[in-house]
Amino acid sequence: MSLPISHTALSVNLNKVALVRNTRHLGIPSVTRAALLCLEAGAAGITVHPRPDARHIRADDVFAIAALLQDWPDRECNIEGNPFHNLMDFVRKVRPQQTTFVPDSEGQFTSDHGWTFPQDAKRLEPLVASAKSLGVRVSLFMDPIADAKTAQHVMQSVKAIGADRIELYTESYARAFGTEQQNSVLASFTVTAQAAIAAGLGVNAGHDLNLDNLRTFVQAVPKVSEVSIGHALIGDALEMGYADAVRAYKECLQA
Repeated sequence: MSLPISHTALSVNLNKVALVRNTRHLGIPSVTRAALLCLEAGAAGITVHPRPDARHIRADDVFAIAALLQDWPDRECNIEGNPFHNLMDFVRKVRPQQTTFVPDSEGQFTSDHGWTFPQDAKRLEPLVASAKSLGVRVSLFMDPIADAKTAQHVMQSVKAIGADRIELYTESYARAFGTEQQNSVLASFTVTAQAAIAAGLGVNAGHDLNLDNLRTFVQAVPKVSEVSIGHALIGDALEMGYADAVRAYKECLQA
């Protein structure tokens, strides 16, 4: 099934499926089965974050999902993680359509901050070049920046090291959603996205986006190419099923 042209693509992060699976030795629930059901429901891609401790997604999951996606040439595989840990081995072996560099520490509970520029630029540049030499799009996990001039400078620095996109870390927006701070926090994402676009970068977003706050985000932030959603979508899928959950999120993106 080919996808219609849509402003913002939905990539489903399957880490939480693997986390539940890993509490037993039965292979249930199946990560690859979850990926298939999400693809059949219209997800534009699958995201995995194989951390060094393998507490959720494991190496064999990465390779199994990559093999599955060979049968879905119009969908994308996004492998995210820290390029200074185990990520680059997967990038070299799988050659996904996209890799997202995230500055996690080993054993970190969840991603909680983006890269710092220009401080991280020099050490990231050769890794960006390595991934791109394999034909892999590179996205960098980044915090929102409220000041327009600072955002412009940072995004130009990101572009200068060869990155293709940024992924806006949206946890602060999710926390502010429905409060008096919502509009001011959301404005910082708009400023950052505008600076990224002006620098020639694409814009992705992810972390704690859900059915309540997603529509508002993509309406306010310009030209979001992709959202990567895991925790909330898998939580909704426990009640709705994978297919209905994917369709509900796609409705938010298409409205």
